Amino acid sequence: MATIEVVSSCVVGMANKGVELSNSKMNLTPWDLKFLLLDPIQKGIFFHKPCESQEFENTIIHQLKTSLSRTLDLFPPLAGRLGTVKNTNNMTSYFIDCNNSGVEFTYAIARAVTMSNILESTYIPNMVSCFFNGSSNYEGISKPLLVVDGFFIGRTANHSIVDAGTHKISTLQALSAHLWQSVVRSRRQNTCNLNDQEVQFIILVDARARIVLPGGYFGNAAYGARTASSEHELLSHGLGYAALKVNELVDRQTREAAIKVVEDWVSNAIILERGSTNFVMASSPRHNVYGNDFGWGKPIAVRSGKGQNFDGRMTVLPAAGLDGGIDVEVCLAQETMHGMEDDALFMEVVAS
Repeated sequence: MATIEVVSSCVVGMANKGVELSNSKMNLTPWDLKFLLLDPIQKGIFFHKPCESQEFENTIIHQLKTSLSRTLDLFPPLAGRLGTVKNTNNMTSYFIDCNNSGVEFTYAIARAVTMSNILESTYIPNMVSCFFNGSSNYEGISKPLLVVDGFFIGRTANHSIVDAGTHKISTLQALSAHLWQSVVRSRRQNTCNLNDQEVQFIILVDARARIVLPGGYFGNAAYGARTASSEHELLSHGLGYAALKVNELVDRQTREAAIKVVEDWVSNAIILERGSTNFVMASSPRHNVYGNDFGWGKPIAVRSGKGQNFDGRMTVLPAAGLDGGIDVEVCLAQETMHGMEDDALFMEVVAS
């Protein structure tokens, strides 16, 4: 694996240290609490190097720190830490302490790595995971809630994959259904399991637009919704059957459904844990990740770290340089991936 040399590391605080933090303590909502044991979302944006190394270090790194510091004035929670309170009933409450402890900013160099090493590889190289930190959400008690590694900008907001507002099967829903069938078919062939098992399809749903949360609401507003089918039904019917299952799942995600998720969680709290599941679609091609132009030109690629990755997770993003296109980042067991590569039905629609 390529060596990564850390050039410098520091903590960046808010630019206006005298700003009054009227809400210095922010209590976490059920949306936030259920994600405590999971890893934070890890996304990295790749750019072409805009200038020579010395100029890069003297000007751009300084500009990034300054910009980050000013941004924290607008989003004080990101400069805070996760706090805890021991209650008399032996329970622990969590909150965000907006104390301006600052954000970790690391400038590092991987001298032996080129953009072609990353962009031209079918499988995401292991070196990419080294560009991110390995903290879990609950470790925000002692570690920064936001970390910036070189040109990577981390964020902890949760996002949706859902195409709401239409009863028609969208391109994204059809693509999701095709992947679902292909993964299940490969897993079934690899295990040689002839028993008819139930297989689930899970999407992450954005509740903000459904509940219409206040504009100043900063926390999470996402939940998982699922549909299921027997393996036999899913694989014996065509793509239309799976796509309709996905479409009906999306259609059920109403305002009432989102509110019920919160109410049910309060009465029966379950903290999500990292692990393998059947099939999960996350993120969205609606996210304008390639609109992040800091004056060096648009990003040329987006990659994820290992945080929240597990066997069965698909991450969808807009395609680089192709309006309306969709890129899918796939995390699957090796034998499942090889099985899909040998699957003629799957490979018919794959662009290399």
